[in-house]
Amino acid sequence: MKTFQFPGQTKFYKGKVRDVYTIDGKWLVMIASDRISAFDVILPRPIPYKGQVLNQIAAYMLQATKDICPNWLLECPAPTVSIGQKCVPFKIEMVVRGNLTGHAWRTYASGKRTLCGAPLPEGMKENDYFPSPLITPSTKAEAGHDEDISAEEIVAAGLASEADWQTIKDYALALFERGRELAAKRGLILVDTKYEFGKIGDTIYLMDEIHTPDSSRYFFSEGFEERQARDERQPQLSKEFVREWLISNGFMGKEGQSVPAMSDEWLQTISERYIQLYEKVIGEKFYPQSLTEDEIADRVTQSLQKIRG
Repeated sequence: MKTFQFPGQTKFYKGKVRDVYTIDGKWLVMIASDRISAFDVILPRPIPYKGQVLNQIAAYMLQATKDICPNWLLECPAPTVSIGQKCVPFKIEMVVRGNLTGHAWRTYASGKRTLCGAPLPEGMKENDYFPSPLITPSTKAEAGHDEDISAEEIVAAGLASEADWQTIKDYALALFERGRELAAKRGLILVDTKYEFGKIGDTIYLMDEIHTPDSSRYFFSEGFEERQARDERQPQLSKEFVREWLISNGFMGKEGQSVPAMSDEWLQTISERYIQLYEKVIGEKFYPQSLTEDEIADRVTQSLQKIRG
C-alpha cells in the first residue's frame, strides 16, 4: 500500500495492519490495509477487502457505543480510512473474556488456574462461559509478543494510575456488555475481545477498532449449548481459524519457524470469512469498494481541511 503525504502531516507509523498518519500532532489518519497478522507476525499475502471490513465494522461499533465512553473517531472519508483525535495511549490492551477459549483455554489446559491475576474456576470445558467476564490485560509491545500482566503489575509499573485503571476497567466491561447485546441481536455470542484506551488531558478515550474479527471472537448462538453438551467444536467468526491453520502447518511465530505458503484459494476463503462476519454482525450486505490511491488521498485531504478549519 502506498505511503501518502497529507497536509499538516508530522509523523507516519506502519503498524501490523494499519498505516497511521499524525496530522499537526493532534489528529490521526488511520488507513486499514489488507494485511493480516497472527502470532504478532504479518503474513506475506494480503486478504482482499479485509481493510474495508475492519474499518466499517469498527466505525459502526464506535457509533453504537459512544454513549458509554468518549471515543477517538471523527470521520470515515473512505471505506478503509478513519480520522480521529490523537490520544496518549495506555500501553496496555484490555482483553475481556466471556468464555474459556483461545489463549485462556490453552493456559487452562496446561494446568494453570490463574490468568493475569484472575482466578479460573475448576471443572470448566473449552468454550464454557465464565461466571462473569474476566479482564486479562496484556502489555502492548512495540515489537514482538504482547505479555500477560495483572492489574497490580499495571499500577505498580506506572502504566496506569489506580483511578485510571478503575475507569478503563469499568469502560471495558460496559463495552463488552454492549457488544454482547449487539451480537445477541444477530444470533451471535461475543466470546472475547480487546480494547485500547488513551487520554487527551484528563479525559480517557476509547481508541482504535472494536468488535472486529481482528480484535474479537464470535460464536453462533444457535446450537451453542447443544454443541457444548456433546463436546463438539464451536464454529466461530474470527481470525482464530487463520491461527489454527498456521498451527496445523507448524507455525506459531516462534524463532526458526516459517510461515506456510498461502494459496489463492485460501486467501479467498479468508476474505469470504471476513465478509461473512461483517454481514452477520452488521446485518447488512457488504459492498466491496476499490478506490484508487488518488481517490483516497483526495477524500482524506478534503476531510482534513474541514477538521483543521
